[in-house]
Amino acid sequence: MQDGLPIGRLAERTNVKVETIRYYERIGIMPKPDRTQSGHRRYGPAHVARLRFIKRGRELGFPLEDVRSLLGLEDGPPSCAEVHEVAVRHLDSVRQRIEDLRALERTLAGAADACALGDTPDCPVIDALSSKPAVGARN
Repeated sequence: MQDGLPIGRLAERTNVKVETIRYYERIGIMPKPDRTQSGHRRYGPAHVARLRFIKRGRELGFPLEDVRSLLGLEDGPPSCAEVHEVAVRHLDSVRQRIEDLRALERTLAGAADACALGDTPDCPVIDALSSKPAVGARN
């Protein structure tokens, strides 16, 4: 196959690093491309579409295993119910992170508001970082 994109052009077209594309190939989430007689990879339109799907899933915070499931790489094409299950599980995770971020915001805002901005050794921000984590905070 002489047609198709070399890996560098695929990376440019999809805004995904060459190393990431190679990693996706190694873990089997991206199909191995055809190679030229000299051994250079050549990617077709299906590779571009697949990589864009993976990239968008990752931008939305889906773990690679969930992207793998959505692509149907484990047990074949997923049913709508299976896709729904993955999406709801991810939504729950996103909502938990939002709660954690709101707790962090409250902690930092309170510490920053209490900060005297002086040269005293008592600093509310340092105290907040040194204290026990807030409920729901992750280690």
